[in-house]
Amino acid sequence: MTRRRAPLRAACLVVALTAGLAGCATNSTPARLHYGLGDAPEGKRIMWPPEPEPPRYQFAGQLTGEENFVREEGKSGVVGFLAWVVGLFEDESPNVLQRPQAVVGDGAGRIFVTDVSRAAVLVFDEPAGELKVWEYAQGLRRFVAPIGIAVAADGGVWVADAELGVIARLDRDGVPLAPIGYGMLQRPTGLARDPATGELYVSDTHAHDIKVLAEDGRLLRTLGERGEAPGEFNFPTHLAIAGGKLYVTDTMNSRVQVFPLPEGEPQVVGQRGLYYGNLVRPKGVGVDSDRNVYIVESYYDNLLIFNEAGEFLMPIGGVGQSTGKFYLPSGVWVDPFDRVFVADTFNGRITVFKYLGGAKADGE
Repeated sequence: MTRRRAPLRAACLVVALTAGLAGCATNSTPARLHYGLGDAPEGKRIMWPPEPEPPRYQFAGQLTGEENFVREEGKSGVVGFLAWVVGLFEDESPNVLQRPQAVVGDGAGRIFVTDVSRAAVLVFDEPAGELKVWEYAQGLRRFVAPIGIAVAADGGVWVADAELGVIARLDRDGVPLAPIGYGMLQRPTGLARDPATGELYVSDTHAHDIKVLAEDGRLLRTLGERGEAPGEFNFPTHLAIAGGKLYVTDTMNSRVQVFPLPEGEPQVVGQRGLYYGNLVRPKGVGVDSDRNVYIVESYYDNLLIFNEAGEFLMPIGGVGQSTGKFYLPSGVWVDPFDRVFVADTFNGRITVFKYLGGAKADGE
């Protein structure tokens, strides 16, 4: 669902009747996706770590909703008057993010965000120049608690709905197809698709395991069981696949486990504790081109960055609403350009950072 466009025709009719025009010109140019720069001072770049340390990350904007799509100004005459008339009829409240959970993008310039409060997938569609809202999981059945999301091979998406207990399947236009996982999943949350095999990895949080499904819904295998030993889980949540490895946020064990695919002994990243670099309630996990690992530490409102060996590099965050601060964040995703997208859940936004390269562990 997007903002109503029907008033455009009504506005054209009003203009035609009142001004005696034979036709009604409109601006068909798509709106431009603009990453709002939040409270960044004019002309100043916000960097991490702070000076005098060499910068490793730069604030690259945020996504909040329809206000991210901007049309070129400067319309005049009939077109300008028409835009004013249409504005009188359009919805006053634009679609916005409310409680974003996870974020992922495809190769066509679209960014997909699951939102549990909105009970929908919001699509920042850059080529179309608009925000789309996909609300239906199957037929006329709406989403209830969409969390994990993964891009399908044909441009659609897979969505894990924790309350419905299914993996919904939407085509590239948001039309719901047959879901998978009915009767098999207790509470699916994290979701990742292996591009090499097409297999879907699902965090079944209340079952304390990772289920691997074929795209037709067949259960191929199950990873782990409840416990604290390597390869065991305690309420796993978010997932990521990068560089031939599966990254699992083992939330209540306060760690991330990294599994070489298709099978291999896990590496543990992070440990329980109360200092910077320790984990309490980790959620989202992502990986950049240098194999740095990003872990959302939701309890202390931080994005923690580790290198491939699991050494802690630096934090970004702290509780708050200003740029670079978070309020109970959840998912994280890194795009092919090393932009890091963080679902800042209770601030109702996706915050974007640009990795500048050169992250090093202390002493290197």
